[in-house]
Amino acid sequence: MTIPEELEQRHTLASATARYNELRMQNAVTSVRPGTATPGLNLDETLEMLALSEVLVRKASYGRQATVRAARAAGASWTQIGTALGTTKQAAWEAHQRWLADQGWAETAE
Repeated sequence: MTIPEELEQRHTLASATARYNELRMQNAVTSVRPGTATPGLNLDETLEMLALSEVLVRKASYGRQATVRAARAAGASWTQIGTALGTTKQAAWEAHQRWLADQGWAETAE
């Protein structure tokens, strides 16, 4: 079975997105053919698409948090970061602190 950790090592964000979209389109095109009741993907492909969706979430989250760190380093306030993320400064700060903790990193309260 394909697991996210294996796919995460094999794919960049761009290549994971391309493969996910390839499987999604194959599924959509096959699934809507008139007179067919069979799914567009086999079990292995469906599980790969599911694992790829997790890889995309992980890679996008890492990129988002790296950008938050870059914004802070460039002088952005938590209010500005919260606005850019469509949330409050408190929610942005808390999400970033959780991510840092998950990475085993620490950052001073700012």
